[in-house]
Amino acid sequence: MKIIESGIKDVKAHESVKVVMPSNLYGCELAESVFVGPFVEIQKKVKIGARTKIQSHSFICELVTIGEDCFIGHGVMFINDVFSSGGPAGGDSSKWKSTRIGNNVSIGSNATIMPVKICDNVVIGAGAVVTKDISEPGVYAGNPAKKLRDI
Repeated sequence: MKIIESGIKDVKAHESVKVVMPSNLYGCELAESVFVGPFVEIQKKVKIGARTKIQSHSFICELVTIGEDCFIGHGVMFINDVFSSGGPAGGDSSKWKSTRIGNNVSIGSNATIMPVKICDNVVIGAGAVVTKDISEPGVYAGNPAKKLRDI
């Protein structure tokens, strides 16, 4: 058996970043005043903008970019593998898709974010499943997430 310790490896982070352990961060970039709660995993090639807060038990996979002044609730899951060949891509990262989250976006607890683009000034409700790009500011919720109202 081989045990691999979680921790922080090869992370580019501003000195004002706060990370609550245990967390698993590697190969990512965290801008100034980012907060990362416990039991969070942030994978390589992820960029997190200034003053963004990521709450506990969230998973941010490769190829995700999150803007400034965002809030990621507890247990939010980002997905980069859409099973385009009928099953998991495994180590074939050429099949993975990227996600871009704009500035001032709040994502409620237990939401699932598929590979999409979300514009600035959006609220995603708790438990929502975002399957398509969001190009208009507003409040979105449901499965699949739909616009409920303007902000």
